[in-house]
Amino acid sequence: MARNHFDLDGKIALVAGASRGIGEAIAHILAEYGAHVLVTSRRIEGCQAVVDAIQAKGGRAEAHACHLGDVSAIETLFETIDKQHGRLDILVNNGAASPFYGHILDTPVSAFEKTLEVNLRGYFYTSVQAARRMREQGGGAIVNVASANGITPGDKQGIYSISKAGILNMTRAFANECGEFKIRVNALIPGVTRTRFAQALHDDESFLAPARARTPLGRSAEPTEMAGAVLYLVSDAASYTTGSFITVDGGYLA
Repeated sequence: MARNHFDLDGKIALVAGASRGIGEAIAHILAEYGAHVLVTSRRIEGCQAVVDAIQAKGGRAEAHACHLGDVSAIETLFETIDKQHGRLDILVNNGAASPFYGHILDTPVSAFEKTLEVNLRGYFYTSVQAARRMREQGGGAIVNVASANGITPGDKQGIYSISKAGILNMTRAFANECGEFKIRVNALIPGVTRTRFAQALHDDESFLAPARARTPLGRSAEPTEMAGAVLYLVSDAASYTTGSFITVDGGYLA
């Protein structure tokens, strides 16, 4: 029988920011292909709902509350992973903060700090914790969910765009230094996706109409349309892929 390069059976996968939207879709597809998925977000209720849905389809998953902006919460989560599983094969950093939508000159310092605490420090520290464990076990895969705004800054989304650009460079920094440990680190670059997180954008026709007109496929994406690229990046099908970005934006950046 031919080998299934997307088979994740026996893998332990942590998906941060998985209680809804893109993270939820990623959690579902990893479970469908055999991974035991740790579903995390700030609120345990949303995580448990995703876990229940995965288990109802025969998948394996568990819920953990973890706020990416809280370093101590990240440490506690990984201590729990060590006790319960003793390994981590896959990390998907997806949780994000975007507390301010407006002109860059009006950005409050509090919004600047919160955005970087979650989108950069949170991704960085979670990646460090995961990669240290992957180094000891002989390898693993990390995927950082960035944004098309990391390539072309979004109007009225200044600090969010800056943080997403940082995630892309951070991805390559980790890939460069962790390859010797057989740890692959890549990024997903989504375009405009219809999620509750991006609701403010979809409510602003002055943003949405030009974005739709610029997108060759002429529409926003659904969260499930992001999941397949992540499945590829964490699977053996991508065994020689690291330091790369997969853009799933309907042609927006083209």
